[in-house]
Amino acid sequence: MDLMHIHIVDDDAEILESVAFMLRAEGYNVHRYHSAEQLLEGFRNMKSGCLLVDLRLPGMSGLALQKYLHEHECDFPVVLMTGHGEVSSAVRAMKEGAVDFLEKPFSKSDLMAALGAASELMTHPQASSKERRDAEEKLEHLTKREHQVLEGLVKGHPNKTIAYDLGISPRTIEVHRANAMKKLEVQNLSEMLHIAFVAGMMDHQDDAAA
Repeated sequence: MDLMHIHIVDDDAEILESVAFMLRAEGYNVHRYHSAEQLLEGFRNMKSGCLLVDLRLPGMSGLALQKYLHEHECDFPVVLMTGHGEVSSAVRAMKEGAVDFLEKPFSKSDLMAALGAASELMTHPQASSKERRDAEEKLEHLTKREHQVLEGLVKGHPNKTIAYDLGISPRTIEVHRANAMKKLEVQNLSEMLHIAFVAGMMDHQDDAAA
């Protein structure tokens, strides 16, 4: 699969142009769409690559687009772009197969890292088992409380909800969250949730809810 082709779907023209500019500067072939419906008009003939999709779109949402493509056997890796406070939807997207999510505003380095993960997944699927072992080893360094905070984040809960569930203050949650990020060697929430996803924590959450 040629990941030099990136298909961006976002109804915000300014974001669409700025992301396209960053990607072209890195040598990618960029295809822009203002809606999921516009992409679907010709998705059967799309160049193989990665989808960079805004979560909240007019008409069909990013989640709905991801589900539609999966049901129609389109295996392009999907990276979701989300606004602040949309963690629960991003978690759901990853459970349904998204490679990663980026919380706006995101940096060029975050964007490149997400696309790198998509490229690695498609070109070296055998590496996934090693990545899972590495993720599990990183989680072993967390304290019990830090792990509980991460479990809350995996459920898509905000800090205040996690604090209420654990009987501690939101400020204490922030401290545990920061310590966990340092131990996991990540810079943002999406990277931390990616490790949890790879390690199978989201699968465990589904089992517990069943």
